[in-house]
This record gives sequence, C-alpha cells and structure tokens, in this order.
Amino acid sequence: MSEFREVFAPSTEGLRLYYRDYGPAQGGRTPLLCLPGLTRNSKDFHPIALDLAATRRVLALDFRGRGRSDYDPDWHNYAPPTYVQDVLSVLVHAGIGRVALLGTSLGGLVSMGLAAAVPQMIAGVVLNDIGPVVDENGRQRIAAYVGQDSRFASYEEAALAFRAQFQGAYPGIDESHWMRSALDNLTPDPAAGNLRFDYDLKIGDALREQVAMPVPDLWPLFAALKPIPTLAVRGALSDVLDQQTFERMAVEKPDLKRLLVPNRGHVPLPHEEPFRSTLHEFLGAF
Repeated sequence: MSEFREVFAPSTEGLRLYYRDYGPAQGGRTPLLCLPGLTRNSKDFHPIALDLAATRRVLALDFRGRGRSDYDPDWHNYAPPTYVQDVLSVLVHAGIGRVALLGTSLGGLVSMGLAAAVPQMIAGVVLNDIGPVVDENGRQRIAAYVGQDSRFASYEEAALAFRAQFQGAYPGIDESHWMRSALDNLTPDPAAGNLRFDYDLKIGDALREQVAMPVPDLWPLFAALKPIPTLAVRGALSDVLDQQTFERMAVEKPDLKRLLVPNRGHVPLPHEEPFRSTLHEFLGAF
C-alpha cells in the first residue's frame, strides 16, 4: 500500500494544485492540512505526516508555483490572498469541511488568513516560526536568495551548499538532513543537464515587490485566531519570529500555547523533539 495518495485539485482559474493525502480517507480525528514555507513543498511534511496518519487524515499541499502544482502565468498572483483561495479549493475537492492547520512560515500567514476568512472551518492552528511581525533581518535575508537560479551538478553538491547556507539555523543536526533537503527541494533539468530549484523563480519577483511595499499590520489578522485553539512554535535562533513578537502574541491571545525550540532557527522541524510530542499533544484535543 502506498504511503500517500497523489491528488490534483483545480484552482478557481483552472491551475492544477497538487497535494499528498495520507491516512484514512474517512473517519479518525479532525483532518490536518500542512502548508509549507515560501519555496518549499509537500515533501517537507512527509515524516510528520506518516507519524500522524495513524489516527487522522493528513494533507500536504504544494502551493501554486511549487513542486508538482502548476506555475502561475502571472507572478503577481504569488501572494497570500491567492493561496487562501487555493486552500479552500483543495478542501472542497478533498471533501473536508473542518480542518486543523499546520502552517510553516508563509503557510502560517495563510493559516491566519483562513482563520479570518472561514473561522467555522478551522478547528485549530499551528504557527511554525511565524507571527504577525516578520523580523526585518529575516525578511531581507530571504528576499536576497529567493528566485536566484542556482544550479547543481549533483544532489551531493547541493547538500553541501545547503549545509553551508543554513547550518546556523540547525546546529548539531544529523548530516542526512542536508541530503534530504536537496532531494526534496531540487528537480532535474534534463535540457540543462543539472538540478534546479523545484519552484517558479518568479516567486522571487513577487516577494521583492512585496518587501518593497510598506509593512502591513498583521495584528488584526492574528486576532482572528482568538476563538481558535492555537499553538505557536518559535526557533530560539530564529531571525523571522523574534522573541518580542512571540511574547506579545501570548498577551494578545492569553490561551495561546507556545513552544520555544532550542538550537533551531527558521524553521523548526515538526518531526524533531520537542516539536513532535508537543504537536501530538495539541492535536489530541480535536
């Protein structure tokens, strides 16, 4: 039996949106939908999806322009409001009327948008290293590399490059992590005879346009989570979710559950402890 079902759902404009569907199609606990970071894809959630699929249905989405989902011919559509609509299309296609959300970075912003748009559909939310304020240091760091057409001759070469770029966020992590990152985030380019990133490079254009605009006030969006059980996770080394914002989130939402993950930056990995056990405990309520 396959570990997951591979499914395509249509967006409102007819783009194909790919998602992995783990666990029981019917029954079990409230389904969980996993939403990845800016340039990442559904593969990021494979270990934790397998873990959780014993008791619930777990979906993991490739946002448009990533992985096996269609690229958008208009890169201006690479923005959270579009992704919110895409998620709703996927949920309708999957026959899910109520869902819990695990949102990593961009996926967390989309989760807040969904809580504001369709609160009756959201059973709970996990915000992975994201909040209503994005630290400017992390914002500029990400904008500097997203959309660069870096190429690699092999997965081994890519793993070394990933390690050099991101090891500060993952001190002491098992070396296999870097190869897994390379395998999950690169795809062969037969014409060029090398490996390229598995996302539309135009996402970088969209991000830089957004970064150049005035920073929006997202605290009203965070307020949509007040009636919804929420777990906020922060990497202690994060340059995206700072400690001050993490503390204010608890003030604005007194029942917020929080986890500070030591020795991890942007972003903590859901299958690592203590994230894994905290996630199991949080999701056990629904």
